[in-house]
Amino acid sequence: MEQKFLTIRQTAATGILSEHHLRLLEKQGRLPGIRSGNRFLVNVPILVEQLDLESLAHASGQPQVQEG
Repeated sequence: MEQKFLTIRQTAATGILSEHHLRLLEKQGRLPGIRSGNRFLVNVPILVEQLDLESLAHASGQPQVQEG
């Protein structure tokens, strides 16, 4: 079974986005996940869905929708 929550470093190792970009998104409050102690755990399936939606919006010329 695939893990749903990964650390930022583990998420970057999957090749989705670079560690630097993931950390920037986390600072902006745009990275889906939870903070556990001093670690941020990324909800990877929601991140992939979020990136897909942004990609589709960009491809169709629609403005980006930011949730939250």
